[in-house]
Amino acid sequence: MRAIEEYMLPCLNKTLFGVECLGCGIQRSVALIFKGEFVEAFHMYPAIYNIFILLIFLIFNLFIKFKHDYKIKMTLIAITVIVVVVSYLIKIIN
Repeated sequence: MRAIEEYMLPCLNKTLFGVECLGCGIQRSVALIFKGEFVEAFHMYPAIYNIFILLIFLIFNLFIKFKHDYKIKMTLIAITVIVVVVSYLIKIIN
């Protein structure tokens, strides 16, 4: 059985320009989650759980509509974007 890492795509931004993008590490983070290494997945890509919660909410909201779902969606999106950008800036600075 081949490891999932063999099928991962390289970051085009890092390959062409030598600079990581905002999404660098997300594939490896998902692979770590599948392996059960949850803390390592967070260290690889800190926004992984925010994205996971957002996706679950969006899928859930496709089938069940409720009051204030738009506000919840926008809040989750804003939090996810903030976590992605802040973690990227911390990675760039270090």
